[in-house]
Amino acid sequence: MAKKREEKVEVSTSSGNVFADLGFANPVEALAKSDLAILIYDIIKKRKLTQKAAAEILGIDQPKVSNIICGRLSGYTLDRLMKHLVTLGYDIEITAKQHHSKNIPAGVHVVNASKQPRLSF
Repeated sequence: MAKKREEKVEVSTSSGNVFADLGFANPVEALAKSDLAILIYDIIKKRKLTQKAAAEILGIDQPKVSNIICGRLSGYTLDRLMKHLVTLGYDIEITAKQHHSKNIPAGVHVVNASKQPRLSF
């Protein structure tokens, strides 16, 4: 029986923002866009819409819906994703509050009112 070789695995603590951990240029914006896209995906899935049907509702073509669902968001702004949510019948509330943590940078948090926050950083 061969002896199992132990390998050391390097582990680091997450900042709470995977985009920051991976060195993205604008990690706060990237996380907010990602969370908005996930919310759009969840709505499409909940309504059992095809990508084509979702595209018709949003006034865009099907490949753009596919991009949102697959997280290919480089061509999207936060504003555009929020407009898609409004078109899907969701209200957007923006609340600004003073940041108090000295260890974690201030950021943008997307919260689905019917669920707990996906990520907080």
